[in-house]
Amino acid sequence: MTKLAKFGPGGNSEAFYSAGFKSSADAPAWLRSIGLDAYEYQAGNGITAGEKSLLAIGEAAKKADIQMSIHAPYFISLSGIIPEKRLGSIRYIRESLAAGELLGAYLAVVHTGSAAKISRAEALDLAKDTLSHLLSEVPDNGILIGLETMGKINQLGTLDEVIELCRLSPRFVPVVDFGHLNARECGGVFPNADAYRRVFDRIGNALGDHVAKNLHCHFSKIEWTAAGGEKKHLTFEDRTFGPDYEPLMEAIAREKLTPTLISESAGTMSDDALAMKRCYERMLMS
Repeated sequence: MTKLAKFGPGGNSEAFYSAGFKSSADAPAWLRSIGLDAYEYQAGNGITAGEKSLLAIGEAAKKADIQMSIHAPYFISLSGIIPEKRLGSIRYIRESLAAGELLGAYLAVVHTGSAAKISRAEALDLAKDTLSHLLSEVPDNGILIGLETMGKINQLGTLDEVIELCRLSPRFVPVVDFGHLNARECGGVFPNADAYRRVFDRIGNALGDHVAKNLHCHFSKIEWTAAGGEKKHLTFEDRTFGPDYEPLMEAIAREKLTPTLISESAGTMSDDALAMKRCYERMLMS
């Protein structure tokens, strides 16, 4: 069977709760029932679930054939200027990888940090140092560490910066958030399929075609401001801010790419992930 792109939500959507479910252990079967095949467990505010709960979600995902990933805590900062706090982020990543193992996750998403009080070059050097320590201190348990492109202008995490960090080790791969990339440039970044394709091309040229073809991606429409970039996540109903998902579906279908697309829309994650999947399937047939 030809490998295809996968689609799913980041966390539990309003539709999940409206269907009468409360436990994340019910999410994989529900996602499969509506036609989705990926699920990103959200631990942005810290890993609060116990081992038993995480195992239950992982077992449910395996049974439903749902690809799992985990989003590590938002307060991780690879580029923090206080050494103790910066290197303390390694512990949070280690804990996220351990939780990911229980979930059966293939990848853990990590934010790269801030570049607000120092130069971008200094922030990048600090992030490299943190990741170098991580490589020596945290054993490889088979889960990829995905470094995410960020949406605020004062955050470390342009596409070039993420690629540079990923050059340190095959354990690191980019997580491309197309909404973030669009927001930090104040919109207009992805007017057509070729604009999306160029992101995959840049990653392939730098890190290898296999990495680019199997990219882990986040997608949502995001409101932005000229002064700061990302302001807040929106839904696909928004007609003011972008980016549009249809050209991305055209690009991955045309180029036979097989990324995982995680919707981070505001509350409508499963609905919007399904909209992307249906569009992708139409593109494959055209």
